[in-house]
Amino acid sequence: MNLGVLVSGTGTNLQALLDAEARGELGAARIAIVISNNPGAAALARATAAGKPALAIDHRGLARMAFEDLLIAGLREVELVVLAGFMRVLTPHFLDRFAGRVINTHPSLLPAFPGMDAPGQAIAAGAKESGVTVHVVDASVDGGPVLAQVAVPVVAGDTAETLHLRIQAAEHVLLPRIVREIADGRIVLASPGPPRAE
Repeated sequence: MNLGVLVSGTGTNLQALLDAEARGELGAARIAIVISNNPGAAALARATAAGKPALAIDHRGLARMAFEDLLIAGLREVELVVLAGFMRVLTPHFLDRFAGRVINTHPSLLPAFPGMDAPGQAIAAGAKESGVTVHVVDASVDGGPVLAQVAVPVVAGDTAETLHLRIQAAEHVLLPRIVREIADGRIVLASPGPPRAE
């Protein structure tokens, strides 16, 4: 199963996927291309260092549909799209092309704390627990069927930054596991409707 990984920033989740692939832990999945909407993203350097094709498509100055058309062209040989810190909302124009085969990782236990700065939202709300969610992407912000979640406790003295670091550690384990389960057919992404485990 060819993966396309979309990134915007430092690429720690991408690195977790690259490392898992290098260890033979992605099963039938292989990272075929990494694309960023941010030409300066450190994630692109991570991809290049791992010998993966890396493409920058700067969204600035492009209409949303034109940007998504360029993404679609770059992902033409991809069977599963993984959003790994990709900071753009995708529209049905893009999502319909991949028919429920786009997944995302989000640093909260959705539906709690969608959108930006989920760890900061959790701290501000006085939450005792946060975590990570891997879900199928739909046209809503951080919506779509949940594939898996891992809870991460909020501890005394936590800041958004310290909580986020612990959430990232959980993300780096959970995301490669879910990708492998999809590639190996243990999770079937059905469209429409929720995914089903085999």
